[in-house]
Amino acid sequence: MSDYEVIIIGAGPGGYVAAIKAAQHGKKTAIIEREHLGGICLNWGCIPTKALLKSAEMFEGFKHAKEFGLLADNVRADFPAVIKRSRDVAGQMAKGIEFLMKKNKVTVLMGTASFVDAKTLAVAKADGSSQQVTADNIIIATGHKPRTFPHLPVDGKQVVNYRHLLGNTQQPKSLLCIGAGAIGMEFGYFFSSLGTKVTVVEVLDQVLPVEDHEIAKVVEREFTKKGVTIKTGTKVVKLEQKADSVAVHLDKDGKAEIIEVEQVLVAVGFLANTESIALEKAGVKLDERGFIAVDANQATNIAGVYAIGDVAGKQLLAHKASFEGEAAVGHIVGHAQPVDYAQIPGCTYCQPQVASVGLSEKKAIAAGHKVKIGRFQFMASGKAKAIGHPEGMVKLIFDAEFDQLIGAHIVGYDATELLGELSLAMKLESTAKEIMETIHAHPTLSEAVMEAAADALGVCVHQ
Repeated sequence: MSDYEVIIIGAGPGGYVAAIKAAQHGKKTAIIEREHLGGICLNWGCIPTKALLKSAEMFEGFKHAKEFGLLADNVRADFPAVIKRSRDVAGQMAKGIEFLMKKNKVTVLMGTASFVDAKTLAVAKADGSSQQVTADNIIIATGHKPRTFPHLPVDGKQVVNYRHLLGNTQQPKSLLCIGAGAIGMEFGYFFSSLGTKVTVVEVLDQVLPVEDHEIAKVVEREFTKKGVTIKTGTKVVKLEQKADSVAVHLDKDGKAEIIEVEQVLVAVGFLANTESIALEKAGVKLDERGFIAVDANQATNIAGVYAIGDVAGKQLLAHKASFEGEAAVGHIVGHAQPVDYAQIPGCTYCQPQVASVGLSEKKAIAAGHKVKIGRFQFMASGKAKAIGHPEGMVKLIFDAEFDQLIGAHIVGYDATELLGELSLAMKLESTAKEIMETIHAHPTLSEAVMEAAADALGVCVHQ
C-alpha cells in the first residue's frame, strides 16, 4: 500500500485547495511545500501586493481630502511601515492555511520534492535529511518563476523582480517598469502614488495587452494624468548599470532613447517551476512552451500524475489554479468536472482597477461573432460622482444573434468587486435583456452594469 492516496507538491492556491478537497473526499492526503504554506500568491504575490495597493489608494485619498471638505495636512508615507504592513498581512494569512491543513487532517511535509518514479517522491528537508513517500496519485502544483532574459540581468538591487520589491524598505526616487501587464501596472501605480517618478515600457501597442483595447486606453489616460510616463510599442535593448543608476536603452520604430532611473522592475512573464522536481524520472511530458502538458482533467501523460496552476500553463491566475485543483481531485474520486477556461476572470488592482471575463471586442469579432456592444461611463453614475471616482466605464459584449453575454469589461474604482455578477451572468448564458431587467440598488456602482446592458439594446436611460 502507498503511504498516501493523494500527495500534492506545492501549497499555493492550487495545491492547498486540492489538498483540502481530497481530504474532504476521505482521501489520506499530504502536501509538500519547500518554503511557505500559501505559496507565492499568498506570501509574495496576490495578498501582499493588494496590501501595498491599499496603502497607495489611501494616500491618494488623503491628497484629495480637500475636495471632500476635509483637511489632512502634512500627510506623508512611512515607506518601511507600508512594506511591514504588507508582510504582516501575508504572515497572518499563511497561519490561516496552516490551520486549514490541521482542520482537514492534511499532513504537511516541509521540504523540496522530487520524483523517484511515478509513484514515489523524495523530500529533501532544510536540515539536510531526506525521506521518501509514495502515493496512488500525485498532483504537481509547483507554480512559476519570473522569466529572465540575458539583456535584462536581475541583480535584486538595481534591477529587480516583483518579489524583491515586496521586501525592499527603500523607496526608489525613480523606477522603470519593463512590461505593462498586471505586475508592471500595479507596481507602477503603487510607487507613483507614493511619489516615485515612474516610467512603464511595453513592447506591444497597449498597456494591459490581454485586456480590451478601449479599457486599456482608459488606464493609460488615467496613469498619464497622474504623471506616469507610458511608452508602448517600445523595446528595451539593454540595461547599463552604473554606480547609482541604470541607463535603460530603448528603441521605438528605430528611434533610440536612453532613460536613466534608480531602479528597474523586470515584469515580462513567467516560466513553469519544473527544473527541480525530476519530472523525467516519472516520464511526465512538457508542452512546447515548457509547461506540463495536461488534458481536460489536469491529468498528465502518466496515469495518476496531475498538474495544476501556473506549472500547467494557460491563464497564470490563482483562482484558475484553485479550480484546476478541484478538477484534478474530482477526476481522482470519479466526479470529473473540467475547468471552463472561457469563464476565468482576470483582474488588475491598480487604480482605476480593471476586471474582465470572456472575449474582448477584437477577439469576439475574430472568432466570427456578430457583436452588439453596450457601454456606460461612470461619469454618468451618481454613486461614482459622489465617491469622487467618475473615471472609467463598463463595456459589455453580446452575441448579436442570441443576445448572449460573451464578454464583460470594467475599468474604474472597485471594478474587481463588480465583476462577480457578470461572471455569473456568463455562466448562466444570460442575455442583455435579462441583465437590464435585473433590478440593481440605487445608488450603486453596479447600476452601470444594468445601464450598459440597456445601452446594448438601445434603451439606456441615464446616458
